[in-house]
Amino acid sequence: MPQTSFAIIIPARYASTRYPGKPLVPLRGATGIAKTLIRRSWECAMAVDGSAGVWVATDDVRIADEVASFGGQVVMTDPACANGTERCADAIASVGDVADVIVNLQGDAPLSPSHIVTRLVERLANDAALTMATPALRCSRSVYAHLAEDAMNGRVGGTTCVGTSNDRALYFSKRILPFLPEAAAAAEFPPVSLHLGLYAYRPDALRQYRAAPVSQLEQLEGLEQLRFLDIGLAVALVHLDPLDWDPIELNNSSDVPVIERILADRGIA
Repeated sequence: MPQTSFAIIIPARYASTRYPGKPLVPLRGATGIAKTLIRRSWECAMAVDGSAGVWVATDDVRIADEVASFGGQVVMTDPACANGTERCADAIASVGDVADVIVNLQGDAPLSPSHIVTRLVERLANDAALTMATPALRCSRSVYAHLAEDAMNGRVGGTTCVGTSNDRALYFSKRILPFLPEAAAAAEFPPVSLHLGLYAYRPDALRQYRAAPVSQLEQLEGLEQLRFLDIGLAVALVHLDPLDWDPIELNNSSDVPVIERILADRGIA
C-alpha cells in the first residue's frame, strides 16, 4: 500500500460563543513562560512527524498576526464558516489538495499527543469505506470526575462518544454517555470514551460536509461531527487507552489552571 500523505489544519476563531478570544488566552508552561493557546496548539501540531504542512485557518486578523509572530502559516477563511470542519473545507479550497488526508487539530486541544494523528491517518488508509476518523479515549477516573464536575455545575465541558462493536461512531454528546450505574461510575477506568478534538478526513468528505445542510442534532449539541452521521458518512472511532496525562481541552476559563498544571507536570515549556 502506498504511503498516505497528510496535512494538518488548525481552525481557530476569535468569536467563540462560550469563550471569546480563546485562541489568544495565555497558558504558562513548566518554565513559567506564557504562550497563547494558538501557539501551543501550533507547537503540538509541529511535533507530529511526517506532515505535508501545518496551517492555521482563521478569519480573524488578531489570530493571524499572532501566528505570523511565531512563524506559522496562516490561511484566511470565510467568516461565515460555522465550525472548524467547515473552516478546514474552506482552507483546502485555498491551499488545494495538499495531501491524501486532512487532519483537523482543533485549536483548543494543546495537550493532544502526536501519535494519535498517525493512528487516525492509518485508520483511513486501511479502510477505503471510511470518510473520517476521530479518537475515543477511555476515561481515567480523574477525566471522568472532570466531566462529572462540569455537568454538575452546568458547564459545557468535554464530549463523549459511543460506537458499534466494529468501531463505527453512533453518537457524540456533551452529556456523559452511556449512562453508568453507580458501581461502573466509581471504577478506576469508567466505561466512558472521551472524544478528543482531532479529526482526519478525506478531502472529498470535507467537500460533502460543506455542501450539506446543518443537521438538527448538530445544532442542539453544538457538535460539528454529527453532520457526518446525519448525511450517512462512515465515521471511525479510533480507541485509545488512557494516557499518562489528562488531555483536557480549553473549553472554559476554569480549564486554564488545569491545563497549566499538566504542562508543568509534563515539563512542557
